[in-house]
Amino acid sequence: MDTASGLGSRKAETLVDPECDCHGAVLGPLVLDSMHVGPKSNRRAIWLTWPDVWVTVGDHEDGCVPILQGLTGFAQPGEVLAIMGPSGCGKSTLLDALAGRLDSKRRLSGQILVNGRKEPLAYGTSAYVTQDDVLTSTLTVKEAVYFSAQLQLPDTMTPSEKKQRAEATIKEMGLHDAAGTRIGGWGNKGLSNGQRRRVSICMEILTRPKLLFLDEPTSGLDSAASYYVMRRIVGLAKQHDMTVLASVHQPSSEVFGLFHKLCLLSQGRTVYFGPSSNAPEFFSLNGFRCPSLQNPSDHYLRTINTDFDEDIDPGLGGKPRTQEVIKVLAESYKSSSCYRHIQQQIEDIHEMVS
Repeated sequence: MDTASGLGSRKAETLVDPECDCHGAVLGPLVLDSMHVGPKSNRRAIWLTWPDVWVTVGDHEDGCVPILQGLTGFAQPGEVLAIMGPSGCGKSTLLDALAGRLDSKRRLSGQILVNGRKEPLAYGTSAYVTQDDVLTSTLTVKEAVYFSAQLQLPDTMTPSEKKQRAEATIKEMGLHDAAGTRIGGWGNKGLSNGQRRRVSICMEILTRPKLLFLDEPTSGLDSAASYYVMRRIVGLAKQHDMTVLASVHQPSSEVFGLFHKLCLLSQGRTVYFGPSSNAPEFFSLNGFRCPSLQNPSDHYLRTINTDFDEDIDPGLGGKPRTQEVIKVLAESYKSSSCYRHIQQQIEDIHEMVS
């Protein structure tokens, strides 16, 4: 961590001014276009917003423990939102809450709105890729994806069109060389973990859903496969106006560069939400500059990870404890123009789609 300027010594107030960058320079029209909600809305597309969402466990008698604390954000068509943070920070819980998959033990409060309204998602408009791959081990890749296409794709498509969609999706995920290989599982040799992960993604993107949730989509993939898979998902999002939310554990710098927006969590609190390209500026303004030639995601996660505080020697520099760092970053974000701009964007979305 860079503590030369002290904890929060420079306010992040000017970080995401709608018209200026952190140095007060006027932003160009292309930059502004990527930050603001577009004037035209696609009625088939899905805008997802969640102002002030809480998730707790426990009951009133024994006390409620918050897992997510007042999170606010949005996801828009044609973009990929990356949800990042240390293990146990609430990434999967947020994804489950937004997808309506919370179990009965966890209590949700706050609003999750689809196109500005509180309504269930129609069948076929959303898809969810879980962390654990649930696949039939005796089927080949081609059989699994083709059978899924037969079940999920509409009757208006002919069998040959469904087969063509299945084959194209297999190729998109780089599985064409393994199309005839059995998936396999415990005791049955077959695909690698990374290949099984890609088969799971294949089966969910067949229908080109308007809203796609991905829980750790790059788990088990090497850096090259992670990049090509996420690049294809980004391309599909742009091509089909898909709204994509992905919880990601620790992406490479190339993968991180693909994300449009970043939601960074720690201990259930928002440390940063906004364009991923502005995150380095936010950390730098608060005294935690990312060193040059270092993966930004590595720097963010190390800065807000409390798991190994006891193993870190404070040394002579007197580095702050991670709990203090998280508090500074979370409070700085809440008081910044970045947060106010996000709230304004949510209001604009609600007005636009109503």
